[in-house]
Amino acid sequence: MSGLSALKLVTSKRQQGNSPQLARRQKLSNKLDEQIQLAKAQQSGTEFSPVKIRTVKDEATGESRKVEVPKKLKPWWWTGENGKLCITVRYGARTLEIVEGKNAIETDSIADVITSLQVIRTAVDSGELDKRIEAVSKKVNSDVATSIEARHEKRPILRLPTKAN
Repeated sequence: MSGLSALKLVTSKRQQGNSPQLARRQKLSNKLDEQIQLAKAQQSGTEFSPVKIRTVKDEATGESRKVEVPKKLKPWWWTGENGKLCITVRYGARTLEIVEGKNAIETDSIADVITSLQVIRTAVDSGELDKRIEAVSKKVNSDVATSIEARHEKRPILRLPTKAN
């Protein structure tokens, strides 16, 4: 029993999965990490191409295998009309407003882009943007539901006239 006395024993219950809010926060944080790495690569003049795992079926043998393929990654920043860099934060295909009515951040250099993205990631991780993320997520989900309803909309039933005797 002397070995167990060195351990700190507690009563704990395992959490069942992440909350949807935490999952959305983590998703955006991961995307911000990719953008930061992309900006650092651009700053140093190197190339950054993240990979994802895909399952591919071999046509000849019919065997499935996992293959690493490069991800398509577009930068969230561009050069604005005034020559400065503008950054938008994206959640899926939607632009996330950091502050009400403001959809972009203006910076002077790629180093400032990296700093801005790190500040945003810190804000996301601390939960400061949860309401904005949830609003965009609800908008995306309602758009998906609307398009599904439109596809499954019933066609009108064509009624043929009855024969008169």
